[in-house]
Amino acid sequence: MSRQRNDTPRPRRRLSPDEHRLWNGVVRSVSPLRRKPPAPQPVEIVVAGEERAPAPPARRRGEGAPARQAAAKPVLKPLSKPAAPLAPLDRRQKQRLARGAEPIDGRIDLHGRTQSEAHAALLGFLRGAQRAGARFVLVITGKGETAPDFSGTRGVLRRQVPLWLRLPEFRAFVLSIEDAHAAHGGAGALYVRLRRGRGG
Repeated sequence: MSRQRNDTPRPRRRLSPDEHRLWNGVVRSVSPLRRKPPAPQPVEIVVAGEERAPAPPARRRGEGAPARQAAAKPVLKPLSKPAAPLAPLDRRQKQRLARGAEPIDGRIDLHGRTQSEAHAALLGFLRGAQRAGARFVLVITGKGETAPDFSGTRGVLRRQVPLWLRLPEFRAFVLSIEDAHAAHGGAGALYVRLRRGRGG
């Protein structure tokens, strides 16, 4: 035989005086939860007539303070020491070269070459002559009086070669330069005295 379910609500029981005192003690011992007040937002004060500086980006929690950027200092390059002037050939040396008493150890003729070709050829010639132990060489530029050169002007190599020989890339090989004697081409050629090589 099935037992019928009784859905009739039971009447509420009143607390006894002892239970009431116990409950009041529990209520007094519990403190209400306090909400953490929100962090105060920075207030930006702008003075009239002054420009506002951009605010730094907010750092995430756990990130360290950004490292201070060192003030950029201009990089000062050391000034290159100017090359000492070439020593001219003395009169006696030039006379010995003109008479053949002082041998000319090598010669190069730059006739018919463009400036770039002549520059490369001259640099290679001087390097090789120094390596071979040469002391004096003859560089023939030509006077440029009868035919125009590649650029359409006359005597370009005659003017440029003495300037090239004073450049730092040539100064490792060249000690002195002097216009040649008429017997060796005069104003269209140069006597070049070479520096001693490191092995010399």
